[in-house]
Amino acid sequence: MHIHILTTGGTFDKIYHDALSEFAIGEPMASELLQEAGVNLSYSVDSLLKKDSLELTDVDRELLRKQVYNSPHQHILIIHGTDTMSLSAQHLGTVTNKTVVFTGAMQPARMRKSDAPFNLGFAIGVLQCLDSGIYIAMNGQIFNADNVQKNRSMSRFETL
Repeated sequence: MHIHILTTGGTFDKIYHDALSEFAIGEPMASELLQEAGVNLSYSVDSLLKKDSLELTDVDRELLRKQVYNSPHQHILIIHGTDTMSLSAQHLGTVTNKTVVFTGAMQPARMRKSDAPFNLGFAIGVLQCLDSGIYIAMNGQIFNADNVQKNRSMSRFETL
């Protein structure tokens, strides 16, 4: 089994610029985190976008949809900003021959107290066990893409 990881930016890959007191999207952190964890599976990482998810457009979501449909791999992990993750997941429509899991982070992977490593590992694990379809894996839970929302005040995802 090969896992195709697509990154779009979001908090997961943000870098904090101390002098500027703001964040920017950096290079994808997925490979580094997987190497640090000693993950021994076949995967590839493609960086599609480096945007905060609030800045994603319909054109960006269409690019993501085409990448998923054109990927030669059945198992696809999408690292995405949490604010519009469910919108992008729903934009993919129905996928009948692929298992697609979205994940992200509430705190950048580069920060010490980040949920990024856990969410990435959890998403990799569930991706290998789920049937074809589109899912969101966050904070130790799996959600169907068409029945989930982010609860900003609680910093978590919930079923609608």
